[in-house]
Amino acid sequence: MSNSSRRGLLAGAAMATGAIAGCALPAGAARNAKTPFDVPAATIPIAGSDQVFPVRRIYCIGRNYAAHAREMGSDPTREPPFFFQKPADAVQVVLPGTVADHPYPTLTKNYHYEAELVVALGKGGRDVSIDDALGLVYGYSLGLDMTRRDLQRGMGDQKKPWEIGKSFDHSAPVGPIHPVAQVGHFGDGAIWLKVNGETKQSATLKHMIWSVAEQISRLSQAFELQPGDLIYAGTPENVGPVVRGDLIEIHIDGLPNLSVKVV
Repeated sequence: MSNSSRRGLLAGAAMATGAIAGCALPAGAARNAKTPFDVPAATIPIAGSDQVFPVRRIYCIGRNYAAHAREMGSDPTREPPFFFQKPADAVQVVLPGTVADHPYPTLTKNYHYEAELVVALGKGGRDVSIDDALGLVYGYSLGLDMTRRDLQRGMGDQKKPWEIGKSFDHSAPVGPIHPVAQVGHFGDGAIWLKVNGETKQSATLKHMIWSVAEQISRLSQAFELQPGDLIYAGTPENVGPVVRGDLIEIHIDGLPNLSVKVV
């Protein structure tokens, strides 16, 4: 075997070993590497711009409004915040002034809405202090954490992960990202959700148990946050079911409404 062949084999083995060990390849190598197929990137329009926001991860906080925590059987005065994730491609972009068709998912007979403030990060960090946390925020939107409630509860009753109830196709409808420079930060303001014109959820953002800054700080203790991360900041009380044909509309003061029709 020639020296050049040996070098090629050794280089290939080193790259394979790094991949197996979970080591990232150099940035240049990753960019230049050829893949057998293309995987579409998940992106969200940025309001007032021709740019789009690239989605890296979607974090969601559970039971971040006291009344919702109680309706789900928890004591909000005793529980620390907990988080779960949805896949990046769970986003369903909904443009202002439109009604997007939202597919009713498989495997469920109890499909629930949850209206939420969505936080989009433009900077990353680990062990971020509460005082510094808002400096990571690129912008805000509003969205829905759609939930197959029967699957979530069934898995919970069995002491099994309930990812199947939360993390599925189209489970994260979201509007365009509005940069902080345009809308500022959100610590108060009305949040509501209507189904077929009837108000189902109604609260204010100040009712959140854990503020946006506190959520970012707490998340950064468990994960190294990165630009492109989204945080769904929790839902108020009165979550409930929808069926095919229902029209869902959500509102947060300072942002355009978002509307979807379940089909």
